[in-house]
Amino acid sequence: MPDKRIRYGVYLPPFGPFGDPAVLVELAVRAEAAGWDGVFLWDHVVTEAMPIVDCWSTLAAIATATERVLLGPMVTPLARRRPWIVARQAATVSRLSAGRLVFGAGLGSDESGDFSRFGDPVDPGVRAELLDEGLAVAEAMWAGRAYRSARIDIAETEPNPYPIPVWLASTTGRPQVLRRAARHDGIFPNPESHTPGPEEVADLVAAVRAAGLPADRPFDVAVPGNASQAWPEQPRIDLAGLAEAGMTWWMESLIHFDPLDLSLRIVDAGPPRA
Repeated sequence: MPDKRIRYGVYLPPFGPFGDPAVLVELAVRAEAAGWDGVFLWDHVVTEAMPIVDCWSTLAAIATATERVLLGPMVTPLARRRPWIVARQAATVSRLSAGRLVFGAGLGSDESGDFSRFGDPVDPGVRAELLDEGLAVAEAMWAGRAYRSARIDIAETEPNPYPIPVWLASTTGRPQVLRRAARHDGIFPNPESHTPGPEEVADLVAAVRAAGLPADRPFDVAVPGNASQAWPEQPRIDLAGLAEAGMTWWMESLIHFDPLDLSLRIVDAGPPRA
């Protein structure tokens, strides 16, 4: 049986074999039926693995086709988006899903040219400043607070009817990233080369606490990787150890170079067993 101390999500790119919104909606419906707790989409503009679909409009379609699973972008790079537009998109998906949206945010990657092909800033320091400003704008709008700066003028209004938890992506565990995560609701450790193990997760949780997260505040730690018993070669992942270390979500990662029929078998098999 799945370990009920943690929740289980499906984490996948909306391109390649998943580059059809109808396929993604079907996958989400099947995931809900199979007992998964969430469905989360990458957010990219361009890719070598065409076709590609928009993350936010697809999430809206998933919201209306499901009833229970949490859903969200994992992650939206606010530095290459107008944050007030993203805030409205997020609030809309939150309302369509009756409060099931989780907002994943991060600096983003220029690996496929999502920034450089369109003249957006590539420098990590600049992107970090834009991310912090974007989060401040979005959270003010969701709360109905006024927000004013040298270039932004948002009036006070009615708050969004549902809270929108914010998870911050982390590939490096830098102090600025940890402080940003500690001010929000969760962290998504996603190093490029490996799946974090229990010791690494325990160290990360301790570092976020040291960066200012109160000990009594709920906080999610979502770890991506492969643990499903339906993979042809059974992965060796210590889910119980990760849960003991502080992981609250396991994100089963489906990749664009995996065949679609295999990915659907992973989804239909349900959450992995600890």
